[in-house]
Formats: sequence, structure tokens, C-alpha cells
Amino acid sequence: MPDSSPPIDPGLYLVATPIGNLEDITLRALRVLKGVDRIACEDTRQTQKLLNHFDISTPTVSYHEHNEQARTAELIALLQQGGRVAVVSDAGTPAFSDPGLEVVKAAVAAGVPVIPIPGANAALSALVASGMDTDRFLYAGFLAAKPGARRTELEALAAKAGGLTVVLYEAPHRILETLADVEAVWGQQARVVVARELTKLHEEFLRGTAGEVRLALSARDRVRGEIVLLIEATSSAQPASVGGSVMQQVSQLMEAEGLDEKDALKRVARERGVSKSEVYRELQRQRSKK
Repeated sequence: MPDSSPPIDPGLYLVATPIGNLEDITLRALRVLKGVDRIACEDTRQTQKLLNHFDISTPTVSYHEHNEQARTAELIALLQQGGRVAVVSDAGTPAFSDPGLEVVKAAVAAGVPVIPIPGANAALSALVASGMDTDRFLYAGFLAAKPGARRTELEALAAKAGGLTVVLYEAPHRILETLADVEAVWGQQARVVVARELTKLHEEFLRGTAGEVRLALSARDRVRGEIVLLIEATSSAQPASVGGSVMQQVSQLMEAEGLDEKDALKRVARERGVSKSEVYRELQRQRSKK
């Protein structure tokens, strides 16, 4: 039976797609995806699975971080001719820690209507189920992958996020190091929530102090799945160890007990409950600031 829905208006549509459970697609999103001239996808192969599931035959084109500039010009040209374009990411809301922002900026500058089609979002889903304050929160997206830069970013967040819930995305292979950094920046009693695999079969919420959650995850053979990390950012961040900075602790142990730097690093790592390599990186970072 042919689709009897009225044609949609020209413009750029930002269509949120499911982050796991396909039932989270909205009726409006399906109507828009069927009615546009073209769907710009972060990964056409991933989006095609969704389109096939709902029997949608709209043409797709790739739109990701490596071709944003060239593809944006092409899409804006189509939109200025009265076209209808939908932008989707692999999962969730486009332009929200996902590709889409550049074409939105260009569409706004060109006077093209930009229409959000609300739907699934991992950060907000985790926040509302976390049990933490939802009235005032700070979303900071993905942290830097390198340990020193990540710690610096967390320290900057601690300086401005007192009393707020901090919402972050983190990769599963880095979550243990990040939780150790949270302890170092906000203190041993910093409360966190790790929301894992939201809307999927193995959805999980781990709540407790950063140390408790880190120990629970470290007991597993491997941490899997996409993660949202929420931190109850206290007004005054305290270092994880009463002994002061890593550099101070290492110096004190070398002077008071005659340890060499290697053994002192081992002791500090054991006391802080983190790896020796992480303590060494922090020592080098502190030395570079002097």
C-alpha cells in the first residue's frame, strides 16, 4: 500500500535513532526518514540495518568526521534548492558528540530550516536513571584519551562543576583509569554511576564511590559496552591520598625511608590503589608543571 502521509517540509532534519533497542524509534522519526530526499549517515552500513528493519528505501550518503567539510557543501546545495535531508548518527542524537554540527552551522548560516526530531540519547537516559541531581548538570562528552590530558580535563571540571552532576562518555578499555583519576581529583568518597549498555540486553547501572565501582569492574575479565560515567561533583575536590601530590609522596618516601624512586612509586601506587605506570605518568606531569 502506498504511503499516504503528506510530504514533509523542506529543511535539514536531525533525527535521533535508537541507541540499542529498536523499539525506541519514534513514529515521527520513521515518517521523516521515509519522506526526505536523502539520509546523511555516520556509517551507511549501520544505518541501512535500521532502514531495512523498518522497510525504508530512502537513498543514503555517508557523512562523518573525515568528509564533513566536502559533504556539508553538497548537502547545503541540495537544501537551498528546496531539498529535504535527514542527518543520523550510528546511534542516538546527531551533533551531540557525533557528526552533524558542521552541517547544522552551515544550514543556519544559509537560512535553511533546521528541525530536531527528538529521541534516544545515552547521556540523558543515564542521568535520569542515575539517582543523581538532574536539575543542574554539566555534560562534557568524551575525555581525552591520553592520561595526562584526561587528568587535566577532570581537574578543570572540578574547578567549575562544584555541586553539579558531571556527565561523561568513556570507552570501556579506559574506564578503570578514568575512575582512578576521579578518585585522585575528587577524593576517595566521590560518588559515581557507571551506566553501561543502555537500552540493550545487558543494560547495567553500577553505583557507589569511584573506588567501589572501580574494584567491581576490575574484578571482571573484561569491561564491555558503551559507557556513560556520572560524577557527583562536590564543591571542594580533595586529593585521593592525604599524603599530598604524587611528587610529594614519592619525595617523602625517598627521604624518610631511603627508598629509590622505583620502590617509592610502587608504594604510592599501592596506597592509591592504581597502577605504577599511572603513578609514574602523574609524577612526570607534575614535574613538567614546575
